[in-house]
Parts: sequence; C-alpha cells; structure tokens
Amino acid sequence: MKKTLYIFNNGELKRKDNSLYFESEEKRKYIPVENTGDIYIFGEVDVSKRFLEFISQKEICLHYFNHYGYYIGTYYPREHLNSGHVTIKQAEHYLDPEKRIALAKIFVTGSVNQMIQVVKYYRNRNKDETFNPVLNDLYELSKNIRNREFGAIDELMALEGQTRERYYQTFDWIIRHPGFVFEKRSRRPPLNRLNALISFGNSLLYTIVLSEIYKTYLDPRIGFLHTSNFRRFSLNLDIAEIFKPILIDRLIFNLIHKQMIGEKHFEKLAGGILLNEEGRKRFISELESRLETTVNHRHLGKNVSYRRLILLEIYKVQKHILGEKEYEPYQSLW
Repeated sequence: MKKTLYIFNNGELKRKDNSLYFESEEKRKYIPVENTGDIYIFGEVDVSKRFLEFISQKEICLHYFNHYGYYIGTYYPREHLNSGHVTIKQAEHYLDPEKRIALAKIFVTGSVNQMIQVVKYYRNRNKDETFNPVLNDLYELSKNIRNREFGAIDELMALEGQTRERYYQTFDWIIRHPGFVFEKRSRRPPLNRLNALISFGNSLLYTIVLSEIYKTYLDPRIGFLHTSNFRRFSLNLDIAEIFKPILIDRLIFNLIHKQMIGEKHFEKLAGGILLNEEGRKRFISELESRLETTVNHRHLGKNVSYRRLILLEIYKVQKHILGEKEYEPYQSLW
C-alpha cells in the first residue's frame, strides 16, 4: 500500500535523476517515490516543471491547502487509465435525468444509513433514549428518499440537507463537552471549534476519495448528486457522502472524548476559528491511522482497510454505470 506524505514546512520539492526530495532551511529529506501515492502541501512549497513531469510519470497526486488549512486544489496527473466506453456511460448517466436521480438517491440513502449507524452506536453506548426521536426521523427520511419520485436533483439535495441537520442535532449529546458545541453548521470560515473539525476532515476526505478515483476508469469531473458545472471535481464529493459519518464524524468524536484535541489546538483567524498547525497534524495522524484500520468485508470474506473500502466503493459505482451490477453502498455494522 502506497503512503501519503504531508508537508507542513516551507521549502522546495525537487527532482534529482529518478528520485525526489524536499529541501527546507533545516534539512533535505528524500522521498521514496515508488511507495508514495499522494503528497499534501500545507506550507509554502515551490515546485518545478521537472518535478511535476516526474510525479505525473509516477502517478502521484499533489493536494494543496493554504496557511489556514483550506483546500485550494489538486495537481491531478494526466489519467493513466482511460476508457472511452466508461466515460460515455458515465456521461450518459449524468445526462439522463432518470438514471442520474436513481444513482444520486443511492448515494443519499447510503449516507443516511451510515448516519443511523453512528447515532445507534452512541445511543446504545450511552444507554440514552434521547436519541430515539432523531433515529425514528432518520429512518423515516431514509424511507422517504428511497420511495419518493424526485423531479430534480435540487429536491433530493434539499431533503438530504434536512436529514443532515437532524443528524447534527445529536452531536452535542454525543460529545458532551462545553468547548465543542455544535450550534449550527458554518463554513468558510467555521465559526466554532466543532465546525472547524468537520470542515477540515471533510476536505481531507474529498482529496482521499479523489486519489482513489484516479486508480479507476471513472472521470472525477462527472458527479451525480453534486452537479458537474465549473468546479474541478464532483464525483469524489458524491462518494465521500458514504464515508463522512463513519470516518470523519466518528474520528472527531474520538479525538474529543480521548482529549487528543483541545481548545489549545485552535486559533481565531479569517473571521472564524480554525485548527492550528499542531491541531491539523494531530487530526491527520489519527485519520491516517483510521484509514489503515481493517474491517471485515462481508462479500469478500476478508478484512480490508478503510482506504481499500473507498476504492472498492468506486469500483461498485463503475460497475453500476456499466450495467454490470446495481450499486449498493457500503453499510457499516457498528
């Protein structure tokens, strides 16, 4: 399994013959090219054309975040896996309203079912019946999404937003920490610590899914739930919906409960509250550990990592648009 490299220092990424290295004022560090799948840049880092040519050959994605931890964009090397047939089928599913809504509904119901699993877990763990009304509403909303005929994607997105707002109401009951109160969902900038964690975690997940899409024949620019317009990528946003509750939300809860993230890991910047560098490093370290955690895959009959689960999920979407097998989203059992 290839590794992910995170760079927080300022410096320069360079190519020397058939190797790469990062050079800062303090030291020079060589990068194991064959074992690197992604590079995340948080510092002020210069790159050259020769460097970009080389990582393109080695199929390495380069993800940029600014000083505040906001995702800027990705250097996405020229696709090394190309299939005109898959691209045509993917575009066909986007342009056909019936096919697009059918697939978008699967993404949303899959996401809602993961939310239900998260709420059930903490309801049972805390032996707290307070969660039951929200659980009942989430079950009803999931059923409504599956059975309702939507005339447009916007209608589906509106109901998805309603579902997520109901789900967010359980966060304060789960976290039970006065320093991490949800209040309401706020973005760019997040207005409190909990929203800062959610935004940063979601941004990381979008890039993780994007890198896994690169390993398939699918085009990340053509999404189904999220509209393909002038944004660079949208399919990764669709697939990330399945994993946000079980990867990002549960990670946040663990970080707070185990006191691995505290008030000292945040700073007031850009009119809001953001993770500082130490907070981002700690979040990333725990996320990487979680991505390598293995769970039993019922259909494969063996344990696979969460990172591998994401890739398998993308393959299932590919099979769906090719008409080989209807897409069934991954369902966590705990």
